[in-house]
Amino acid sequence: MHSSWTPSLVPIDQPTVYLVADDFGPAGKAWREVDLETTDLETVLQDLMAGEYKRPIRVVAFNTVEAWSADVSEDVAREIQHRCDMKLIDVPSHLQEFVDRYAAQDLRQFSLRLV
Repeated sequence: MHSSWTPSLVPIDQPTVYLVADDFGPAGKAWREVDLETTDLETVLQDLMAGEYKRPIRVVAFNTVEAWSADVSEDVAREIQHRCDMKLIDVPSHLQEFVDRYAAQDLRQFSLRLV
C-alpha cells in the first residue's frame, strides 16, 4: 500500500513567519536565511533597526497552519517610521530607501517634543 501523505516540514504550532528579502548589491538579491526562532515580527523589526539587513527589499509573512501569506512591507515600513518618530530619531540610513518606498508620506505622524 502506497500513501500519498508527506510529513510536514513546519511544526504544527508554528506561528506566523516573517522573512526579509535583502539586496546584496553585485552579489545579488536573496531571501535571508534565519533561525526558526527569529522569524517573529518583533525580532525581524529589531534586526532591521539594528542593521542586520543591508538593503531590505521586501518583507513577507506566512502562516502555514492558517494557509495564508502576504507582503507586509508597507506595514513594516510604517512601524519602523513610527518607532523612529517615537524616539525622535531619523530612520537609519540603511532603511531609508525601504521606508520611502513603502510608507506613504501622507500617513506619517511625527512626534513633537514639548518644551
